[in-house]
Amino acid sequence: MPYRRAGRSGLDLPALSLGLWHNFGDTTPFETQRAVLRRAFDLGITHFDLANNYGPPYGSAEENFGRHMTDDFRPYRDELVISSKAGYDMWPGPYGDGGSRKYLLSSLDQSLQRMNLDYVDIFYSHRPDPTVPIEETMGALHTAVTSGRALYAGISNYSPAQTRVAQEVLADLGTPLLIHQPSYSMFNRHVEMPDAGKTDDPDTTGQSLLDTVGDLGIGMIVFSPLAQGMLTDRYLDGNVPSDSRAAVGHFLKSDSISETYLERARGLNEIAAGRGQTLAQLALTWLLRDSRVTSTLIGASSVGQLENNVQAAHAAPLTADEIAAIEPFAVDGTNR
Repeated sequence: MPYRRAGRSGLDLPALSLGLWHNFGDTTPFETQRAVLRRAFDLGITHFDLANNYGPPYGSAEENFGRHMTDDFRPYRDELVISSKAGYDMWPGPYGDGGSRKYLLSSLDQSLQRMNLDYVDIFYSHRPDPTVPIEETMGALHTAVTSGRALYAGISNYSPAQTRVAQEVLADLGTPLLIHQPSYSMFNRHVEMPDAGKTDDPDTTGQSLLDTVGDLGIGMIVFSPLAQGMLTDRYLDGNVPSDSRAAVGHFLKSDSISETYLERARGLNEIAAGRGQTLAQLALTWLLRDSRVTSTLIGASSVGQLENNVQAAHAAPLTADEIAAIEPFAVDGTNR
C-alpha cells in the first residue's frame, strides 16, 4: 500500500483508507465486518475512519468496532490510525448536536468508551456550526488534543474560508490543523470550485478547497469517492438492484439513475476498460492524481469489493490524454 504525507505534518496515511460510515452498524453481520476489517489491515489499510453517529443505529459502528478492536486489533494499536467525529445529530436534547464544547467533548468521551480506546488518532469537528463561535469549536478540538484524548485535530465539510479561520484559531492555541475531510468524486467536484466566502486576505478570496489545503499545508482525505455507488458498475445496465443504496434511498435516490447519469457513467466505464480497470478503480485512481489528496475513504460490504477497490492504489498514473478524455464525463452535480 502506498502511503502519503498529510500536508506538512509528520503523519503518513494509506492512499486508500477504510470508512465505516456504512456496513458496520447492527444491520451488517458481525463476521462480515470482521472479515473486511482483517483483510483491509492485511492489505496495508492502517486507517479506519468513524463518527459518533455511524450505524445504524447511531453509535453501533463504534460499538462494533470496539469489539473488533478488543478481539483482533489490540496488539496492533500502534500500527493503526483511528478517527472519529462529532457535529451532527447524535442524541436528543440541546447537547447532542452542533459545535459546542459541551457536545464535542462529551461525544468524544462516549466514542472512546464505545470503541474501547484510550485515545483516537484524529478527532474531527464533523461540520461547521454557524450558531457557535468557531473559537469555541476549535477550542474543544484543542482540548481533545492537549488532554490526550486525540493526537490530531481535523475538520470536515468546512468551506475554504471557514477552513482558514479554523486553522488560524487552532494555530493561535498551539494545535496544528492536521486534515480536512470533504466529499469529492468525479460527480461531486466542489472542492475544485472557487469559494464565494470572503477572507481577510484578498489574495485567498475565491480559492478552492484544494488550493486552501495546499497553501496551509493541511492534508485532505475524501469521502464518497464513488458517489454513493454511482461510480461503480452496479447501475450501468439502467436497473436499480434491490439491495443497492439507490433502492434503499437514504443518501442516494433511485431517480438519480437518469439517462444523463448513464451516458456519463458508461463513458467513464469505457475509459476504465481501456486501462484494464473497473469504473470504481478508475474513479479512485482519478482522485489520487492530485498530490493534495492524502487519502480516499472507501467503503466495502464484502472482502471481494474491498480487494477490487484496493487495486486502484497500484494502477498506473493517468496520462494527460486520459485525464482530458475523462473530463467531459466527470461532471459535477451528476449524483444530485
